Amino acid sequence: MSIRLSAGSSGVPVGQFGGLPRLPVGMDWPSDGVSPLPFIFSVDCAALPRVDGFGLPADGTLLFFLNHEQAAATGERRYGRVVYVPAGTDTEVAAGSTDHAFVDKPYDVGATLRAEFPDWFGADEDEDDEDEDDLSPFQQQLARDLERDLPHLDELCALANDLWPPDNGYASAYIGGYADEEVIKSIAEQTLAWREKSGEIVIPVAKWYSRVEKETHRLTSEWVSLARFPVDNEFYYRSDGSFVIRHDDLAAGRLDEALSVAELIP
Repeated sequence: MSIRLSAGSSGVPVGQFGGLPRLPVGMDWPSDGVSPLPFIFSVDCAALPRVDGFGLPADGTLLFFLNHEQAAATGERRYGRVVYVPAGTDTEVAAGSTDHAFVDKPYDVGATLRAEFPDWFGADEDEDDEDEDDLSPFQQQLARDLERDLPHLDELCALANDLWPPDNGYASAYIGGYADEEVIKSIAEQTLAWREKSGEIVIPVAKWYSRVEKETHRLTSEWVSLARFPVDNEFYYRSDGSFVIRHDDLAAGRLDEALSVAELIP
């Protein structure tokens, strides 16, 4: 499950996109060390619907800041930041002007629940099933395990979509859900490369792809999507931003451990 944020949703607003954020009194506008980071949106955790297994704080406010172009170009985490403001904290509207280039026009968003499945479920009924010969040995084993452990997967997916019908309208953001497989794959590659460089492990070149596959699958249970959202950009066909975080860090309230990820598609 994930939480879909969009303008025009019924019910009480749960967050705000754009505008000036409310920061703890005395806190400077988050920056990359040189320039202010664009404010993307904020959400009231207490107003969001609860999702089992997703350890979002029960109250307080989350604020997301991201310079998506620099994050995409450099991969450096300093270009994205999540600020958690506990409930009861004295806050004030951050000093700034809505005329600044990094401040968008504000609008409120509401929240609805959305059924979501991991990539390796292969639950997209609109796509033809892949030929098993096109799958790697590890993927073939996953498919066999899935068929054995969840023989009624198609029925479960259909039921979930009936209970929480997909909305094809514009979504401002999604909170929670599964982290993008390509993002986790990148983390897996970096993790294995670091372990090799430190001498902890040795991976033969012929085994590298297989190890990355296995490490990626393992990490999918450790990481979760905190937020993902489209970002307007006049120079690219699509510009996406997201934050991922380990389940343990989220449960412990270490929101500053979230990693920012940005993608630009020409």
